[in-house]
Amino acid sequence: MRIVFAGTPEFAKRALVALLDAGYDIPLVLTQPDRPSGRGMKLTPSPVKQAASDAGIPVVQPRSLRLDGKFPDEARSAEAALRDVAPDLMVVAAYGLILPRWVLDLPKHGCFNIHASLLPRWRGAAPIQRAIQAGDEETGITIMQMDEGLDTGDMLLRRSLPISDSHTAAMLHDELSELGSQAILRAISDLQTGQLLARPQPEAGVTYAAKLEKSEAPLDLNEPATVLARRIRAFNPVPGSTLMLPTIDAPVKVWQAVAIDEPTADAAPGAVLRARPQGIDIATGEGVLRLLELQKPGGKRQTAEAFVAGWQGGR
Repeated sequence: MRIVFAGTPEFAKRALVALLDAGYDIPLVLTQPDRPSGRGMKLTPSPVKQAASDAGIPVVQPRSLRLDGKFPDEARSAEAALRDVAPDLMVVAAYGLILPRWVLDLPKHGCFNIHASLLPRWRGAAPIQRAIQAGDEETGITIMQMDEGLDTGDMLLRRSLPISDSHTAAMLHDELSELGSQAILRAISDLQTGQLLARPQPEAGVTYAAKLEKSEAPLDLNEPATVLARRIRAFNPVPGSTLMLPTIDAPVKVWQAVAIDEPTADAAPGAVLRARPQGIDIATGEGVLRLLELQKPGGKRQTAEAFVAGWQGGR
């Protein structure tokens, strides 16, 4: 089976490596163009490109796959490369480009997508973060037969994973990327043995995971502490969570916090109740938010104990 792989970030890289380790023939990889990163804003290849290059696999990086779009020459070049390798299947994981109909129809078995949610819940760009933010008790991986809709294709295989009260988006990302790697191998094996069954997604339970925005970072301390604690875990590491503290004239990042079921009496949301080595307690709309790990502007991450020791507002 000749498999073309399309993906960009670390989540996708793990699936590509799993396919290579399993011995599948991958003659071509598609990934996003190199992006500036780091302090020097140096052009940096995606994790998928790095893995493909290490394996000696040709890489194509069009800015669009639409033959009638803004970059038709790049799309036609990608089309020629795809037709040249004549894939049986395309595996897609967090690629970042819309696949037009000609791409979906080109492989013999179409395109399989590794989606990080239990569809139809959390279609869209940020399913991992939105699941934590919403307080879901479980999430998972859905291997989906891609169509032209937004994560609307038939489900081929699902694998679930519980979400704990300590999961950050980074932690859940790593667990789901491993689960996704296992799931795509099973789906392809079932395809080869004729055991893979496609099921339409139910109409009930559809939700959309909106793209993360930097504007979501500031915490609204009028919300309940339980909601805020989930939000902090969901936005760790991106886009992060911030709040203002006394004597610090710029937003402080909060990397870890827990909700404390404690009445705040007459304290206004945002008031600092206590600043101790075990945590900084902030009044919220309901309950107390205990800050455990913070970062001052331009500084490094610190435990609450280290932060309080150097913070005048906590004395």
